[in-house]
This record gives sequence, structure tokens and C-alpha cells, in this order.
Amino acid sequence: MNFIENESEKKLRGGYYTPEDLATYIAKWIAKSNPEHVLEPSCGDGIFIKAFHNIGNTEALHFHGFELFDDEADKAQKRASQLKIKSIIKCADFLDHAIKLMAAGKAEFDAVVGNPPFIRYQYLPSESQEKSEIIFKSEHLKFTKHTNAWVPFVIAAIKTLKPGGRFGMILPAEIIHVMHAQSLRTYLGEQCSKLLIVDPEEIWFEGTLQGAIILFAEKKKKIDDHSYGLGIYKVAGKDFLNEDPEKVFEDTPRINGETVEGKWTQALLTKEERTLYKLLLNLDEVHKFHQIAKVDVGIVTGANKFFLVPNSVVQEYELENYAHPMFGRSEHCPGLIYDEQQHQENTQKGNPTNFILIKDELSKLPKKVREYIALGEADNLHTRYKCRIRKPWYTVPSVYSTKIGMLKRSHDIPKLILNTVDAYTTDTAYRITAKETIAADKLVFCFPTALTALSAELEGRHYGGGVLELVPSEIEELAIAYPKKLTKFDLEALNCTYKKESAPEILEQQSRIVLGALGITAEQQAVLLNAWKRLKNRRQRISD
Repeated sequence: MNFIENESEKKLRGGYYTPEDLATYIAKWIAKSNPEHVLEPSCGDGIFIKAFHNIGNTEALHFHGFELFDDEADKAQKRASQLKIKSIIKCADFLDHAIKLMAAGKAEFDAVVGNPPFIRYQYLPSESQEKSEIIFKSEHLKFTKHTNAWVPFVIAAIKTLKPGGRFGMILPAEIIHVMHAQSLRTYLGEQCSKLLIVDPEEIWFEGTLQGAIILFAEKKKKIDDHSYGLGIYKVAGKDFLNEDPEKVFEDTPRINGETVEGKWTQALLTKEERTLYKLLLNLDEVHKFHQIAKVDVGIVTGANKFFLVPNSVVQEYELENYAHPMFGRSEHCPGLIYDEQQHQENTQKGNPTNFILIKDELSKLPKKVREYIALGEADNLHTRYKCRIRKPWYTVPSVYSTKIGMLKRSHDIPKLILNTVDAYTTDTAYRITAKETIAADKLVFCFPTALTALSAELEGRHYGGGVLELVPSEIEELAIAYPKKLTKFDLEALNCTYKKESAPEILEQQSRIVLGALGITAEQQAVLLNAWKRLKNRRQRISD
């Protein structure tokens, strides 16, 4: 959990300013439409003013900038004056202006440029939070408090853009896949005739792990005009800045349909990969995960350090009658089976492998156990939200185990874990229950294929560090092959393989066995594997 007091002032104001070369590239594309009135919703010190000056022909240009911080607004105004660009720079919140325009049904700008603030919703002042919700609701878009400040900025900017106008902004790369941007993706797909993402291999902003992209969009002239969809143009280094952005925008292949329906990750695939993936999803023995298993979150304790402890704590406070085996980290289970041997290995390493479940009233507990509870209260654990809303605070609810577990995050590929000792899992993992006709061990065996790994890259999300994360609704959409004819399989051998082989080697082996049983050819398996490698490398920012 991130708390506001732990964040830097720069991060809280979203103050990562645009490099001049990127701003000039965006301005070059915007200028192709000969705009008269150009908006920048959060103009900072006016780098886009300089960008338009760099490309020339600014006699007809009127630059409209909004900036919350008066010292930055002054810099922008001074820059415009020095460069002789007609401008109106307002020290004001663009969202206020946008809400008025949206209420009146006015669109007054020919183009929009910029780099809006990247600020989490919970870090925004309450007034800004309310404005964000107003903007979503005015366009009848589903609102979530997981959103980020840049999302309502983009919605409002598109709404105030004239029909046929151009939009060019630097945005977080997460626009492609995060769930909180789904309303925005849908909105852009409906409002714009063409979309292009310039997707860099590198991090553009120093001091942040946040990946960023350039989004170019052309607004439809009429809402029922044809949508050509989304294209993604992958770049490495800055050589692309020497290319003609108009040519890139027009020539990059696009996909449609997925643009409106969901995540934009399908646009990262080639046409061949996308065609094969869709073909395999229609096979009788390829299932969406929710068709063969149920996903539930792990146990929520509210204070993991108190409830998840090593043997030394169990012995010190005589908690043996209250301790149960548990796992919840990748180091707890390097393979695919969590059994007694793995549990003992973790115990010997001093890992917190015990889940403490205390159900009795305090007065009925042994002295040493009461001392342990008092230790937790001395750390004010009983005042934490999840703890204080239950009675007694030290009794964790919804405690049960399942035959299969799955870690929430993974480095290369996600995996299912066969839980043979009824170990508990906390909310760093999920509890998986196979449907009656599905064998738990076979499901674990069939999971690691190039098809499912690619599906995880398309359905999941990732942030600055490149770790893949899947939430239950995303896991439910994973594609998994479960061949009926595959009756003999060696999970123990695969468990050993997992501990010594790399992810590509594991996927190649399992694809040959599992996908091969469905008649999927070696060539098709290779297409899936190469697509997975490329998307994984993109996530981890590894050169292909």
C-alpha cells in the first residue's frame, strides 16, 4: 500500500515535464492539420510553445494554456511573448473550464497537445476528485476511484476538441492495459476515427519507473463516421523523431473492434499472431479459465506480519495449536507443488510459513498466546481498518484452503500451484477451485503453455518494475488448453523442471505436450511462443 506521506512532492503534483524533442515531434504532427486554436490543458513552463516555434509557420496559431501553478504559468507566458506566439495562459484548473464547455456542448479547440499530470486518484484533493467524477458522468462513462488524474484530462480534452481535430499527448503506457482506463479506451474508440500509439522501448522520464507513450488521435467529423481503429508503432531510441509523424500515423497497421471492446494489448500482436490466437480460442478444448475453475482472493488479515510468522515466533509464544502451513510468495514455492517437503524447506530457511488462526475468546487463551496478542495491540494492529471492524480483532475471517493456489504477481509467467498440504494463502495469492469435471493436478500441468502465457500478457497488467499482475477478473479470461486425450502426464517431473529451466524452455516443452495433443502444429506453437516473448520483453523492457 502506498501512502501520500511517503511520496515525493514531484510525484504528488505529477510534475514530469516533456523533453523538447518529444514535444516538437508531437507539434510537427499536429501542425499538419493547420490548427488555429491549440489547447494544452496543463502547460507547465510552456515547452509546447517552444515546440511549435521550432517547426515554424505559427502566424495563425493561438495557443491556449492552463496551468495550476502561477510560477509555471508565468514562465509559459513569458516564453510565448519572447517567441512571438499569440497565447492565452490561464493560471487555473483546466477541468473547471472543461466542465463548463461540456455542459454547454461546446468544442472550441482545433487541436490538443500536452503531458497531463500522472497523479493517483487517492492523492488528489477532494475537489479534484469531484471534478473527475463529473467529467466521467457527463459522458456516461463508468467511473472508478482507481483512476488517475490523466484520465479525466484526456476525456475532457477530446470532448472540447472540434470534429476532425487532432490530439497528441504523452500518456502513461498503462493506457493500453489497466482496468481503470477501460472507460477512456472505449470513449476514444467511439470518438476517434484513427488512433496511434508510439510505444518506446525505453523509459522517457528520469527518476520514474513509469513507462510513457505518445498517443495520436483524430476525432471523427461525425459520430457515425467509420472507425479505422488502433495502431501501435514500436520504437527504440530516438531515431523515430527523424521520421515523418504523418506518414507513421497513416501507414501503421490498425485493428478495429478490440479498440472499443477491451484492452488495447491485441494491437501489440502481428496480424498472423492475432489470427492464430483467435482461431485457437474457438477450439472446443480451449477454455476461458472461468469455464473450468473458480478464482477467489486469498485471506485478508489486515496485518500480515502478525498473522504470518516463522517457527521461532510459534515456539516463543507457544502458538503450536494455532499455527497452520501457508505460502504466499514466489520463494515459498519455486516449483508447481506445495507439499510437506517444500513446507519443511521453507521452515528451515526461517520463512514465515505459519498462519496464525485464533478463534477463542481472550480469557480462554493460554498466557503466552495472550502475550502475543498484547504484542500486536502494543503495535496498534487492532486499530487498523481490517482488524478493528471484526470482533475479536485477532480472529481472521474467511479462512479456508483450496487444492490450487496462484500468486498474484509473476516475473516471467504465472503458474498454478498444487496445494497438497491444505496450506493457507493470503491476499498475495488467489485460491483456485477446479470444477467437478476438471482434475486439479491436470489443470496445474496444462496451465504453462505458450497459449496461456500469451493470454496472460494480453489480459494482465504491469507497472514500472515490469512485474506481471493478474486480478481475478483477468484470470477468468485466460485461455487454457485442457485436452481430453491427455490422460498421462508427469506433474512431479514438471515440478522439478520448473526449479531449473527457464520460462521459454518450460513453455516450449509444455506447448509441445499440451497444445500438441490438440493438433496445434509446431509452427503454430512457435508463433505463440515468439509473440509471448515479444510482449514479455516489452513489459520487462528487454531488447528483442
